[in-house]
Amino acid sequence: MSRRTDHTDPESLENFLRPLVAQFGCDLEAAEVTPIGKRRLLRVLVDRDGGINLDDVADVTRAISKALDADEVMGDGAYTLEVSSPGVDRPLTLPRHWRRNVSRLVEVTLVAGGKVTCRITSATDEAAVLDVKGRPRTIAYGDLTKAKIQIEFNRPAGNDEAESAADGVVEEN
Repeated sequence: MSRRTDHTDPESLENFLRPLVAQFGCDLEAAEVTPIGKRRLLRVLVDRDGGINLDDVADVTRAISKALDADEVMGDGAYTLEVSSPGVDRPLTLPRHWRRNVSRLVEVTLVAGGKVTCRITSATDEAAVLDVKGRPRTIAYGDLTKAKIQIEFNRPAGNDEAESAADGVVEEN
């Protein structure tokens, strides 16, 4: 078994990045390193309540880049740093994902079988309250196998704010 000389295994990388991202009031959603020819791509996904914009992404990117360069976490090889928001097509897997998508249309697959398309009306750490054909239904996260936001081109009145997805490929080393 070969031993890595850098700290790009997912757990070490996330442990290194999480406090950096938290300084900006954001959550680290994912971090992964993918080989691309002789280079590597470090993709970091960040989000927070209320969404994240391009200025936020730029601030987080600068902080991550500076910290990576100072600690040489990525080792000697060349890499590209990409920081972005997860986007609306990310599956809802954590309570904070549900909370951040209140009022959105979601398709859920139940452990008991079947799919339901409904609207998220509220969310706690244990369950979401969903509007299913005009009736509230509380579903514990443990009773779901999958949940994904549905793209709506004509969202109901009062929900027409712009999507907050932000992407940026900023630093090359």
